[in-house]
Amino acid sequence: MAGAPAWAADAAAQVLELERNLGSAICQGDTAFYDRVTADDFVMTHSDRWTTGGQPLLVDDKASFRKRIENRSYVSMDFDSVKVEMHGDLAITYGRYVSNMRGVAPDRAWFSVWYEKVYAKRNGQWIYLSHRTVHGATYGTTREAVADK
Repeated sequence: MAGAPAWAADAAAQVLELERNLGSAICQGDTAFYDRVTADDFVMTHSDRWTTGGQPLLVDDKASFRKRIENRSYVSMDFDSVKVEMHGDLAITYGRYVSNMRGVAPDRAWFSVWYEKVYAKRNGQWIYLSHRTVHGATYGTTREAVADK
């Protein structure tokens, strides 16, 4: 965030740290952390079908995504190419993560997703509002198979 005021750079760093911590909490089954930093009206739109006018593969609310965390569905969630755009007390992150899940077909064990997430600062704390897949998921049998997708 070259040329941005110091408060914006500090806020951006806080949001990116929250995003990494949230990814860890999801993989570790830490529902208490997820509950604390996620808005009650949270929405997660899976797949990119919506980008061409179709219906998303799946839409989670806070409770349904919490079940995925309780079940430890995600084994890993590695972020890269992540950027943050600050708009006062709103932040938009965008980038890619590579992940793998338990209990899926071997040819879909690993996937990469390009995403956008929205956060808002409420009562002095950054809160996770939404997640939307903008490209993907791209599936493969290994991390290497999806690492550059």
